Amino acid sequence: MHSRGWRNHSSVTEFILLGFSRNPRTNWILFFLFLFLYLFTVLGNGLIVTLIRIDARLHTPMYFFLSILSPLDLSYATTTVPQMLAHLVSKTKTISYTGCVIQMYIFLTLGITETWIFAAMAYDRYVAICYPLHYGVKMSQTLCLALVVSSALCGLICALVYTVFAMNLPYCGPNEINHFFCEIPAVLKLACADTSLNDQVDFILGFVLLLIPLSLILASYVRIFIAILRIRSTQGRMKAFSTCASHITVVTMFCVPCMVMYMRPGSEASPEDDKKLALFYNVISAFLNPIIYSLRNKDVKKAFFKLIGRGEDTQ
Repeated sequence: MHSRGWRNHSSVTEFILLGFSRNPRTNWILFFLFLFLYLFTVLGNGLIVTLIRIDARLHTPMYFFLSILSPLDLSYATTTVPQMLAHLVSKTKTISYTGCVIQMYIFLTLGITETWIFAAMAYDRYVAICYPLHYGVKMSQTLCLALVVSSALCGLICALVYTVFAMNLPYCGPNEINHFFCEIPAVLKLACADTSLNDQVDFILGFVLLLIPLSLILASYVRIFIAILRIRSTQGRMKAFSTCASHITVVTMFCVPCMVMYMRPGSEASPEDDKKLALFYNVISAFLNPIIYSLRNKDVKKAFFKLIGRGEDTQ
């Protein structure tokens, strides 16, 4: 076979995604469940972006980052869920080799970008609570944009490294991926070559892309909690903590399953466990984020009531 980019050693032209079950009845139940989750994800994240755009009170750095996070969550879920829904009710569950590469790259780009956006949001909370008088100066529009652009560039470049290392391996069959989308750990199991180098690359990139942002987030929150403990009034402490609780919850839901998935050797992975982990940080997290951020946030609730014409009912 002539050399043709990533496919120079591969005879596989398409992959079959096995999904969750071979039972049609189970698949229909899963179809309606995931359809509901996806529609709510679209509605919830779309609503948050709309509220932030139209309400002047939400034109602050914290909500600027949230207005980036919501489309990321929505795009992240859209990369996999519509295809998963189609495969749940269809007899053909195939994806082309090129389609698999594209899905893998977009999924990784969005996921890596989101991890660094979490770090930027933690820094924003750190400045807001530890340096409230200098917040407007320190968290300038230029800095916010720079943090978002650098997060996106990190996602684009590191996802490319991940994808090139994975798809440069030979895939000569079988072509059945025991997953609901083309995620690297599941695809690597089909490679007709030693994947130990890929495991090492995955661990190193996982360290850079997960542990470093998580360390920055942890450092920010250690400083935040020290500052909160110095606040004399109980009400003041609760208000400061409540602005951080949503972010801590979301980061934990997203990053912990990602660490388990991408930082362990492929030989230790169970396909069924991998699917559950992927569902958690791909589907469930995107579904819950709008709920977490809106239920715990008075500003978002006020903006919502104002939107539906009940502004006079909220204080």
